[in-house]
Amino acid sequence: MKEGLVRDIPKLIARSVKDYIFQPGTIEEIQQFKQIQDGFRAQYECVFPDDCAPKTVVIVPSLTLDQEILAKIRGHVYYEERLLCMLMLLRMPNTHVVYVTSVPVDPVIVDYYLHLLPGITGYHARQRLTLLSCYDQEALSLTQKILERPRLIERIRKAIPHGHLAHMACFNVTEFERTLAVKLGIPIYGCDPDLYEWGTKSKSRQLFKACGLPLPDGYENLANEDEVIAALTALKERNPLLRKAVVKMNDGFSGEGNAIFSFQNALLHKGLNHWVRDQIRENLQIVAAGMDYDTFMHKFRQMGGIVEEYIEGANKQSPSVQCRISPLARVDVISTHDQLLGGETGQVFQGAYFPAANEYAPDIGRMGRTIAEFLRDRGVLGRFSVDFMSVQEEHEWKHYALEINLRKGGTTHPYLMLQFLTNGEYDEKNGLYYTANGLVRYYYSTDNLSHERYHGLTPQDLIDVAIEHSLHFDATLQEGVMFHLIGALSQYGKLGVVCIGDSPEKTKHIYRQTVDVLNRL
Repeated sequence: MKEGLVRDIPKLIARSVKDYIFQPGTIEEIQQFKQIQDGFRAQYECVFPDDCAPKTVVIVPSLTLDQEILAKIRGHVYYEERLLCMLMLLRMPNTHVVYVTSVPVDPVIVDYYLHLLPGITGYHARQRLTLLSCYDQEALSLTQKILERPRLIERIRKAIPHGHLAHMACFNVTEFERTLAVKLGIPIYGCDPDLYEWGTKSKSRQLFKACGLPLPDGYENLANEDEVIAALTALKERNPLLRKAVVKMNDGFSGEGNAIFSFQNALLHKGLNHWVRDQIRENLQIVAAGMDYDTFMHKFRQMGGIVEEYIEGANKQSPSVQCRISPLARVDVISTHDQLLGGETGQVFQGAYFPAANEYAPDIGRMGRTIAEFLRDRGVLGRFSVDFMSVQEEHEWKHYALEINLRKGGTTHPYLMLQFLTNGEYDEKNGLYYTANGLVRYYYSTDNLSHERYHGLTPQDLIDVAIEHSLHFDATLQEGVMFHLIGALSQYGKLGVVCIGDSPEKTKHIYRQTVDVLNRL
């Protein structure tokens, strides 16, 4: 059966684009996509365990999210570079990678990643790498840009060698990625868009309840301002001591779709609902920079959302669990992180420590596995994460499940980089990561290392600085720093780093050393 699949897939790939022209979301397209996905299990069994098998990965790092909210993130077009860590797949000698971006990636950045490949020369890797670009910085998702360019789609198709099994790797999967997969005739290692609702804030709360997991008191499936006001009123009536509540859009991300409502000076008797209505404009602090109240509520009506209590605590953390569901329906807990949230509201993702604190990493890992098994049984595929709020109560930690992100995220690329560099695995039972030779490793990562002094630094400048000051990953020690988001440096004065060390303290030291060098220069 596997040999037949290998023969049939190239025929599927070789068909012309016109065979797959459907309107997005039609019944025919959805049926075609499901047929393509059904063949992914056999492909996965055939080629994924074999590092020498001929295969191609088409990487489309499109942030197919609400573009108005996404625009609040400086340099977001360069976030497509975060998955450049997947160029490390070229360490497998017969693997080809096709990487598509909105704007071209500087060759210096590509070389920066390729020089880390173990046992493979840069020349050999480059023969198996195809970089394609839309040459388009407009506020539109990368996948939509690709779909507007039939000739680019054909170039992607032609970059898949004859005889190769191929699949797409995406940041998230929507109906646009589904359309592109059908046009290319290859499966996606990711969640079917028909199941995406399990990643919304409302559906997440329903799932947590079904799994018997603790979650903040609140209300889901809210549709408009009136329902938000009613939910805020009910929360305060149920808990008179409640100081704050969180309003979240169903499809918000990185905290940018959230707002914090303050109950300070609230009237606690019959006039509470009127008080909330009168004060909501003034007391609702919106996370996304530059978004006013009317815009927030307009987008809330479009997406729907939830209202839930703001978890208080003298000692609280924001850990997350990353899981993977394979085409063979295997569930793996692949990592945990302690997320750093910042901004004026404390809701914006800033960075993360890996792994999460040892006193609770195994516990949230078990909760993540419970959620993953629930999603697996409903057909979900690929990587996703679960965010928690954890509060220390005396000598124990209580964990509140907050939301599910059915996509890659800010903790995906740092972990992939660590895994590619050290060939190790996360042990969910004890909450530690071990390299291939049994060493324990940690890291600190951020996408938000920024300073006004960094403006004007080109990728070439950064690489020169890194070489001159030994800011690199040492394969012998399996420690050091890796940069990403390098393309955003000159225009936006920001970049990302992953600092790997043999202890949490060492990762902090490497980070401080990196920042000191960059700031001096």
